[in-house]
Amino acid sequence: MILEVSSVTKAFGGLVAINDLDLAINEGEVVGLIGPNGSGKTTSFNLISGFIKPDRGEIIFNGKDITGFKPHRICQYGIARTFQLTKPFAGLTALQNVMIGMMYGEGKIRSVAKAKMECEKILEFVGLARRGQAPVTSFGTVDRKKLEIARALATRPRLLLLDEMMSGLTATEMEEAVRLVKAIGDSGITIIVVEHVMKAILDISSRLIVLNYGEKIAEGEPREVVRNEQVIEAYLGE
Repeated sequence: MILEVSSVTKAFGGLVAINDLDLAINEGEVVGLIGPNGSGKTTSFNLISGFIKPDRGEIIFNGKDITGFKPHRICQYGIARTFQLTKPFAGLTALQNVMIGMMYGEGKIRSVAKAKMECEKILEFVGLARRGQAPVTSFGTVDRKKLEIARALATRPRLLLLDEMMSGLTATEMEEAVRLVKAIGDSGITIIVVEHVMKAILDISSRLIVLNYGEKIAEGEPREVVRNEQVIEAYLGE
């Protein structure tokens, strides 16, 4: 097991965003984390990646308690994430953006020449081989999302958290994104995906976990979970 989230709770003032959450992620899995808006999905990612600290509970990654660690330390241990709103370093090229991750993530590379070579391979992998020298200010939504994934991959993660990478994509772009996520999983990286596009999440995931009001309400094989009455009620109402 690569990630264990045990009895984690997080409140913001009087609002309990995550309530006594337990997650168990096996190495090599691609797990979908779904739920209606405000159910706690992104908050879960923020807790796992260290952007916020839990009020109580434990987060164990690869056998080590990382609860409350700073994001840069968690990244160096092997957890990377993307964000719903992409924010590349605007004054840099695509290649330079990715090189930053390569030089400061897990197994960081201090040689600029070696980092450049490795990052060019990553850009090719995500479909940006010809845009390495382009300023990121020229990138549209699709290329920004690819760059976000490339930056995360450059840190050499064992666990990758993908936060709604398919929002705003066309059907064709979504198919390409699904193929990319599958290729990342096939490379041996464990993935947790937050996504609202159900067709995509069903294509990608080997298992689904469903949150509602900060609590886990269902877990299991994707086709079974989406037929769960409690899940349907959470999405559609009674």
